[in-house]
Amino acid sequence: MRFRSSFTQSILIFITLLIASQAYSYYAVFNYALLPSLQQFNKILSYEINLMLDNSSLENNQLVMDAPLRQKILEQLGVTIHAKSSPEAEQYNHAISIDLMSEEMTHKLGTPTDVRMALGKESYILWLNIKAMPDSLIRIPLSELQEEDFAPLFRNSLLMALLIIAGGWLFMRLQNRPLLALEKAAKGVGRGEIPPPLPEKGSTEIRSVTRAFNQMSKGIQALEEDRALLMAGISHDLRTPLTRIRLATEMMSPEDSYLAEGIISDTEECNEIISQFMDYLKPVDRQSFTQVSLNEIAQDISLSEGNGEHIEIVADLQDLKPAFGNQISIKRAISNLVVNAIRYGNGWIKISTGMTADNKLCWICIEDNGPGIEKNQVAKLFEPFTRGDTARGSEGTGLGLAIVKRIVSQHHGSVVVNNRSEGGLKVQVSFPVAPTHSRK
Repeated sequence: MRFRSSFTQSILIFITLLIASQAYSYYAVFNYALLPSLQQFNKILSYEINLMLDNSSLENNQLVMDAPLRQKILEQLGVTIHAKSSPEAEQYNHAISIDLMSEEMTHKLGTPTDVRMALGKESYILWLNIKAMPDSLIRIPLSELQEEDFAPLFRNSLLMALLIIAGGWLFMRLQNRPLLALEKAAKGVGRGEIPPPLPEKGSTEIRSVTRAFNQMSKGIQALEEDRALLMAGISHDLRTPLTRIRLATEMMSPEDSYLAEGIISDTEECNEIISQFMDYLKPVDRQSFTQVSLNEIAQDISLSEGNGEHIEIVADLQDLKPAFGNQISIKRAISNLVVNAIRYGNGWIKISTGMTADNKLCWICIEDNGPGIEKNQVAKLFEPFTRGDTARGSEGTGLGLAIVKRIVSQHHGSVVVNNRSEGGLKVQVSFPVAPTHSRK
């Protein structure tokens, strides 16, 4: 699995370094502290066992302790000797062999020796199986080495590791918080919104990025204001002479009526093109969003557009929650889809509505029985000045579906286009459901 999140990658690197550090710490403690101590202990132990075995008489494979010095050493060590067939020797069979001590003990004693360690009731027990004593085992309790001695070490190490991980997680979260705010604001800009300036927090690099983003956002806002002013001026300055041309055309003599009709048609087309441009460039005002009934919009469009000859509009409207958005904009988007279906279909149109399974989106679907569209043209269908392939014709200004896409994006919705299996095109647009607090 590949983690793309910077936060996740940083945490994983941090945990990996922590584990490596802990592993090296245990390795260093074992090799530079525990291992030398173990070797020293093994050396002393082998010397004492050599001392016990030296000049000792073996009768029936039993060690006879008659020398006071040897007896004293045995008592101080707590060493006991057991026959391999004795019940106590069962512990030896379940003990863990220690290769390092076995090799060193074999070298020191000059006879093959197997050293094993087991956990007794009170402490760890060291068992020695010496070849010179084939039927006996030496039992040495390690009274200073308790199992409880290791518990605080592992517990404290684990606690420290958890504290370090928690601290690293908190540090990375605080470091990434400005980036999350920056990501959210950038997505808003992508939807055509102008967010307020972001506070410059975090590290020097993040502050620099935030400052640059605020400057970019301010520049985009200025461009939007200039564009709105420009479009308003163009609309006014172009429509005024077009209106004068139309008035002059209507006052032409009846002999020139054939020219007047063409001029009037051209002026109306120019006005329509200007309106299309204005609709496409119009910014969204989320403060004006209210509840919008897709069913009411579908019924109004069915009545207004279904009055033409040879046009059949079928409505399949389900009970659904209101959408959240601008009523005029949503109606314009749906109307553009219906007009597109009328233009390129064969007189049959179906309008249906419904809800998604999670009840977070409501949708409206427009279907026609026209020639459909090639799959490689679907992605370009909603681009400005694109009128589809030759199967969909070449009428219109090329902004109708681009306006649909822009309106749906401004409402945080989605558009899905598919060819119908029966023939024709199917376009489904979805809008978020109105939040509870906005419902009356």
